[in-house]
Amino acid sequence: MTYEEATTFLFGQLPMYQRQGKSAYKADLHTTLLLDEYFGHPHGEYRTIHVAGTNGKGSVSHMIASVLMQAGYKTGLYTSPHLKDFRERIKVNGKPIPESEVVSFVSGHKKIIDKLHPSFFEMTAAMAFEHFKNEKVDVAVIETGMGGRLDSTNIISPDLSVITNIGLDHTQFLGNTKPLIAKEKAGIIKLETPVVIGETDDETIDVFRDTAKEKNAPLIQADKKYSIPFSTFSHDNKQIMQVYSGNDVAYKDLKVSLLGWYQRKNTITALSALDVLKNAGYKIEKQHIYSGFENVQESTGLLGRWQTMGHNPRIICDTGHNEAGVKEIVNQIKNTPYKNLHIVWGMVNDKDLDPVLSLLPDDATYYFTRASIPRSLDEKLLFTEAKKHNLQGSSFPDVNTALEASKKNAGPNDLIFIGGSTFIVADII
Repeated sequence: MTYEEATTFLFGQLPMYQRQGKSAYKADLHTTLLLDEYFGHPHGEYRTIHVAGTNGKGSVSHMIASVLMQAGYKTGLYTSPHLKDFRERIKVNGKPIPESEVVSFVSGHKKIIDKLHPSFFEMTAAMAFEHFKNEKVDVAVIETGMGGRLDSTNIISPDLSVITNIGLDHTQFLGNTKPLIAKEKAGIIKLETPVVIGETDDETIDVFRDTAKEKNAPLIQADKKYSIPFSTFSHDNKQIMQVYSGNDVAYKDLKVSLLGWYQRKNTITALSALDVLKNAGYKIEKQHIYSGFENVQESTGLLGRWQTMGHNPRIICDTGHNEAGVKEIVNQIKNTPYKNLHIVWGMVNDKDLDPVLSLLPDDATYYFTRASIPRSLDEKLLFTEAKKHNLQGSSFPDVNTALEASKKNAGPNDLIFIGGSTFIVADII
């Protein structure tokens, strides 16, 4: 079996929510627990940190992992989805799982796969846990896929749980109100295990407080502990943040290699998480935090977060795709200098379109398109729905065709933004 054959099997034979949608979602841990028993509970061999949330959980996971690596810990990192290569999901000290290990895992465990018929995510989580055990990592940062309570990762006993924020996403699975979604995310809070909440929301904070009290879990509200009122940009294309604890500067000139303004919220969440880990005995010094944040992209390979893809015209992509994420993106676009704005945009077919489309600027030229997955929304339908929100443009059958059209129309002082779905960004990257 080759690597291509192994990934084709994973993508094609195992139901994959990110490609197929609702038909691939499993609302229980039955198969996950059977797989975990089969592999001998590998996640018990190392320390873990669990990260959930509607937005920002990927960035926060990478930030924490980068600092742990700088502190000398052999660090596993499990995130989803991938943008270029399946192996991005499973890394040790920033290095993706080798192709040969993916092949041996799939070919070596075909019997249990054929017996249990796990989902793509169930199988990938098992692969990650096993790889981290084989690599003898000290600690692994584990990002949930969707929700928390019934997520395939929710079998670990972490040193810390982190919930970044709550927004209205995946409502058909997690509930159609913020408190209902918060209840699902709160499912990762464990007995007597600290939990960091990234953003305080009056609609959801009581859900987290009640769950934490029930579990006797210390609860830390990151945005009550730290604040970053502003940030600037350095000559070497880093974001420079002044991090306050009350009226005092806790971290002066903290450089972060992620340029999205929303990363200020994620930085606060990650710093609060690192404080908890230090209190738990992790040997993390201030210099590890500074170097970890400054080198987060280089050390972990994080892609698709306000990422510059070209200049003259400036081309930016970002994976933000739900209402809360798009609000952040639109705010940053408004504060980015340009002569004319061009937006390459595509969405998935199970999202509520109106709340997102209503946020988009109507002074842009749009290039509506679709990603190369079955779950993508038809570009002509997206074009029709967008017109109801006074968004003007044309439709294109694939992302690269749409981007080429935007580049042809754009002047050197224009801005091209690419987004609307993680998979639109994946097709570009």
